[in-house]
Amino acid sequence: MKRIHNTAVIDPEAVIGQGVEIGPFSIVEAGTVIGDGCRLASHVVIKRGTTLGNDNEVCEGAVLGGKPQHVAPGDHSGPLIIGHGNVIRENVTIHRALTASQSTVVGDQNLIMVNAHVAHDCRVGSHTIIANNVMMAGHVTLGDYAYLSGAVGIHQFCRVGAHAMVGGQAHVTKDIPPYVTVDGMTTRVVGLNVIGLRRRGYSREDLTQLKAAYRIIYRQGLTWAEVLDVLKHTFSSGPASDFHPFFAHGHRGFVLERRTPAAALVRLSRVSMAEEPAARRKAG
Repeated sequence: MKRIHNTAVIDPEAVIGQGVEIGPFSIVEAGTVIGDGCRLASHVVIKRGTTLGNDNEVCEGAVLGGKPQHVAPGDHSGPLIIGHGNVIRENVTIHRALTASQSTVVGDQNLIMVNAHVAHDCRVGSHTIIANNVMMAGHVTLGDYAYLSGAVGIHQFCRVGAHAMVGGQAHVTKDIPPYVTVDGMTTRVVGLNVIGLRRRGYSREDLTQLKAAYRIIYRQGLTWAEVLDVLKHTFSSGPASDFHPFFAHGHRGFVLERRTPAAALVRLSRVSMAEEPAARRKAG
């Protein structure tokens, strides 16, 4: 049974599934599909060309399927296709594709938090977390189980690999490989996302393999051609086999590792309280 508030505006040409709830002052335009069990709170706007799968929750003020933010958006935008079981929090905006032949796609079981923006032609996988105020520019790809912390900004056409975790306020202008953690302050790789991988059931053997691949990529001083060759022929199966195809199809370059050169370290000797005056006299 549908429960639609009497102040909601629903175009007769919209397709509304079973068990849908639509709150006060929400608008659902023509040419939309709302799947079974979806819950739309108040002041939600579902624009033309948007398809929602089943059991999605859309919170107050969200606008789904808006026109692409582009200097020449055209009159025939492509669709926005959203899968099943997503939670889309307050004031989120997700835009349709720039051209009719393309689409913006969001998978299943994602959590998109307050005020996040997903631009035209993005590809969001499944089981991702996109935290508050994240800004994804056009044509960004986000892999399954990726985690974007608050206020991350991602440049157009960048890719974030599956299971990667990106720290708050990172400004991403290059591709982020799968399975890694990126520090928000420097936007540099600081290791594998070990905690997240363990939570998702990755075994000790899986982590050992990923660590071996990580050392090849970042620690052995190989040329890029050598890195690709070693990854391809060493890891034909297991989670580390995801690295080679990701790197082989990159066009924007890849985020580097954050490592402090040994020469930059300042060694401080420990001086006890009793020795401090004598140490000062000797220095003088």
